[in-house]
Amino acid sequence: MNPGQGQAAQPTTVEPDRLDPERRARVALTRLIEPGDATVGRCVAKLGAAHLVEAIRRDAVPEGLGLEGERLAVYRERLTAVDPEAEVERARTQGGRFVIPGDPEWPSQLDDLGDGRPVGLWVRGVGSLRLLALRSVAVVGARACTPYGAYVASELSSQLAERGWVVVSGAAYGIDAAAHRGALAVGGTTVGVLACGVDVTYPPGNAGLIGRIAQQGILLSELPPGSHPNRFRFVLRNRVIAALTRGTVVVEAALRSGALSTARRARDLNRHTMGVAGPVTSELSAGVHALIRGGATLVTDAAEVGELIGSIGDDLAPRRSGPVLPRDLLEPAVARVLEAVPASADGAPVERIGRHAGLLADTTLQHLYELGALGFVERHGAHWRLVRRR
Repeated sequence: MNPGQGQAAQPTTVEPDRLDPERRARVALTRLIEPGDATVGRCVAKLGAAHLVEAIRRDAVPEGLGLEGERLAVYRERLTAVDPEAEVERARTQGGRFVIPGDPEWPSQLDDLGDGRPVGLWVRGVGSLRLLALRSVAVVGARACTPYGAYVASELSSQLAERGWVVVSGAAYGIDAAAHRGALAVGGTTVGVLACGVDVTYPPGNAGLIGRIAQQGILLSELPPGSHPNRFRFVLRNRVIAALTRGTVVVEAALRSGALSTARRARDLNRHTMGVAGPVTSELSAGVHALIRGGATLVTDAAEVGELIGSIGDDLAPRRSGPVLPRDLLEPAVARVLEAVPASADGAPVERIGRHAGLLADTTLQHLYELGALGFVERHGAHWRLVRRR
């Protein structure tokens, strides 16, 4: 990743020597627990992360919280080897940061996971995760996909990106990789939710793709730097994909596919679930067809996806009275990008807007997606133009 690009667009990070107690404790918890630990989530809600970690350290966790015995002993032993400042510094050297609930970049829709929500997220890449997630859709499916599935996932994701949607997937082989590549191919942005540390390249065969996602989008994980994936962690990360996005599209999946677990979690979280039909003779279509029979919506292109999950536009922009306008609240660099978008119906490509704003193309692209999420601009083919107010 180009460090200069990351620093130009990402939110301000917390320097290691200035970690507040809550952030420090949440960093430590990512080393102690596995993602989605509801027992620890309830403890954090009741005690706060800082008090919980100190209670674990002193073997003084209150009774009745479900955190006791061998489990508590294991956490206490792990805690002796944790250095939160070093963890944050390690992430920073890789262009990463640590985001917790309450931060401006925290996507509040993850709170729908209740006690199982992440204690924090390790994030690598450019742009604001919260703003990019506002207008995002998950595209998932089988790792051992067919050429048909890879083509559909790529085309669908390209179309979604051209309509200003952020494509979210898991950076795995098969449908995930095709979805990410489809969005990147048309200059769109994409988010990869990992089952390992954001500094770990997995699967190795997707090293180039993962690097491009970090440059043109965001990689995120609940697991701290250096963590490696296992089967259990893949299943757990699916709930983050489901909660982060406005809807989940399954392109290809067998009856026991992990992609179906993402769709089920999306349904349980009252998100839209969608499926792309395939040949009835294909095993990799059986899971999707069962999902559709169970209530998911059949979709065939990005227009149908957009029609279902809707436009966020003005409805999510802050409404204020008095002389303060929404555009007055934009960060200076974002405001420069907005000023550089021409008022013509044709708009302009990213490179031209970047030249007028005095910013790199990748940085300009991230700010355009943020402005799109706030309803100021929209993508029209390869160009970006101002949203016309009615």
